[in-house]
Amino acid sequence: VEAGVRFVSLTYGGWDHHTKIFEAYRGDHGKRLDQGMAALIKDLEERGLLDNTLVVMLGEFGRTPKVNKDAGRDHWPGAMSVLLAGAGVPRGQIVGATDPKGYYASDNVYRPEDFAASLYTKLGIDPNQILHTTAGRPIPLVNQGRLIKELFS
Repeated sequence: VEAGVRFVSLTYGGWDHHTKIFEAYRGDHGKRLDQGMAALIKDLEERGLLDNTLVVMLGEFGRTPKVNKDAGRDHWPGAMSVLLAGAGVPRGQIVGATDPKGYYASDNVYRPEDFAASLYTKLGIDPNQILHTTAGRPIPLVNQGRLIKELFS
């Protein structure tokens, strides 16, 4: 980031625990992720880079609120968590909530299109632009996404 790289993607192990989730987290898997993420954000802030760097942590799906028969959790589209830091995202807030058992988003519900529109906007890309296929067919970059207002100060 200090050298001007525009996009960095990191991965840390596997998180797709459809089986034996308790065994996977008995070690320091979660602790190392927490420490690494905290260190990254702190380092970016100390170097004056956090205001111009967007840190995003997410998976491809939410996870079932209940542990399955194989002691794991499966894909769940009803609710998921995303962590954002930097790039002017106001600090210390939680946006949205689930029902009491964690099955479905229930408060301040946003769609993937809303996340995409907000992410593109943070990156300086107009989410309302229309792209064209090689045959000239128009395709919206984001189809009807609205900005997640809590991500902008």
